[in-house]
Amino acid sequence: MSLKKATDLFTARPRKYNCAETIAEAFDHSDMVPQMHFCGGGCAPEGICGALHAAMLLAPEDKREEMLKEFKEKAGSVYCDELKNDLKTPCLACVRIAAALLEKYGKK
Repeated sequence: MSLKKATDLFTARPRKYNCAETIAEAFDHSDMVPQMHFCGGGCAPEGICGALHAAMLLAPEDKREEMLKEFKEKAGSVYCDELKNDLKTPCLACVRIAAALLEKYGKK
């Protein structure tokens, strides 16, 4: 199960992956990890959550809007800054939500 793998990778010490890298690696896309290095910590395009960004890149294109909507329903926002600062949502929670959605909607 990739959700468990994502949780294990993100919580491993010392930390090896940011949220976006974790999703790429957990879903067997290690080729994407270098590209996702710059998408953690609020640096994904448009400031969205890095875990969500990576999950959406891996999802079928016709499922991305549904994923975005469902992530917002579950987390309260799709934007990293709001998630971390306003809602106080831990990054691990975002990784788990993104991984669960990618499992639900499938990889391309």
